[in-house]
Amino acid sequence: MPGDFLPEERPLGVRIEARACKGHRQTKTLVAEPKALDRTDRLIEVDFLRKVSAAQFSLAFFFHRSCPYRQIRWFHSVSGCMSRRLRYVPPGGAMVEVTCRTVQGRLLLRPSPALNEAALGVLARAARLWTVAVHAYAFLSNHYHLLVWVADAQQLATFMTYLNSNLAREAGRLARWREKFWGRRYQAIVVSDEAAAQIARLNYILAQGVKEGLVASPLDWPGAHCARALAEGATVSGRWRSRTLESRARRRGVLLDPAALDELEELTLAPLPCWQSLEPAAQREQVQGLIAEIERGAMQLREATGIEPVGRAAVCRQNPHHEPNRIKKGPAPMFHAVAPAVRRALRRAYLRFVDAYRRAARCLREGRVDIEFPPGAFPPAGPVSFAARSR
Repeated sequence: MPGDFLPEERPLGVRIEARACKGHRQTKTLVAEPKALDRTDRLIEVDFLRKVSAAQFSLAFFFHRSCPYRQIRWFHSVSGCMSRRLRYVPPGGAMVEVTCRTVQGRLLLRPSPALNEAALGVLARAARLWTVAVHAYAFLSNHYHLLVWVADAQQLATFMTYLNSNLAREAGRLARWREKFWGRRYQAIVVSDEAAAQIARLNYILAQGVKEGLVASPLDWPGAHCARALAEGATVSGRWRSRTLESRARRRGVLLDPAALDELEELTLAPLPCWQSLEPAAQREQVQGLIAEIERGAMQLREATGIEPVGRAAVCRQNPHHEPNRIKKGPAPMFHAVAPAVRRALRRAYLRFVDAYRRAARCLREGRVDIEFPPGAFPPAGPVSFAARSR
C-alpha cells in the first residue's frame, strides 16, 4: 500500500522561491498530499494547486527525511503546472479571445500603410479559407488581439497557423527581421455566452492603443484596428501577395508586375452573438457608445495626471527592432465570464475534458489501439514507419 512507504502523517513538503526581475523574492511553503505512488518507477505524482507568478523563478524542493523517494512528477489539475493548458473549446463552438505577442516584445508590428494592408489581407484570407467569424481585431506594435467565433479547437489551430505564419513572413520582410517572430504560441481564452462578458471583451479590444496612453481615441490608432469599421459598419480590405507565384517567376527569370501578384481580400466583421438580434444601425450605436466611453475615460485620466498621449506620429517613428525594458504582463484567466456559476460550469467542463484526455493518453501509453480522445482534442502523434531510401 502507498501508506507503507509514505505515511499520511508525514506528507511531502514543497518550498517555492520566486524571484522577480527587480530582485524581489517571494517564498511560499506548501504541503501536498501524494495522489499516486508507483513502486516500479519509484515516482510520486503530486497535484500542485498553487501557482506563483514571477518573471524569473526557481523551484527548490525539499522532502521529508523519512521519505525514500527523490523523484516527483508535477501535473496540472486546473490551472496546471504543465507548460501549456490543453486547448479546449466547448462543444458547439464558442467565442474566443486570441492574443499573440512578438518575440521579446519587440515592435515588429509597428504601424505603417504597408503593414496595415498586409495584416488585414492575411487576416481576411485566413478567415475566408477556414470559415472563421471575426468580431474584432486590434494590431499594436508588439502584439495583437482577436475576437473570433470557432467551432472547435482544431479549427482555431489551423486558422491561427495560417495567420501567424503568413503574417510573420510579411511583417518580417517589412521590418527586416529574419529571426523568430512570435514569442510563443497564441493564447486563446474562451468567452462565455453572457452578453456582459462578450461586450466587456469587445470594449477591451476597442480600448487598445488608448489604455496604453498612445492615442486619445481608438479611431486615432494608425495601425489596423476594428473601431472605425464597427462604428461605421464598413467592410475592411487588405492586400494578399502570392509569394508562391513570385518565387516561381524569380526562379524562371521572368519579370512580373508586382500588381499582378496582389489580390484584394475583404473582411466583413461579424456582430457579437448577443447583438445578432439587433438591427445593424443599433449595433453601430452600441459600438459608438463604447468608443465614446473609452474617450471620456482617457480624457479624465489626462486631466488627472496631466500626461498627454504619445500621438500617431511618434508611434509610427518607433524602431521596430527596439526591445522594451519592461513588458506589462499578468496572469490570464482560464475563461472570461461574469457570473461565478457560469465560470464554475466552464471550469467543470474543462476538467472533464482533461480527465478524458488523460485516460485516453494513459491507454495509448499502455499500447492499446481501441482508444478515443475527446472531441476537439489534439492526440499525440502515433508511431510512424519510414520507407527505406532507394540507392
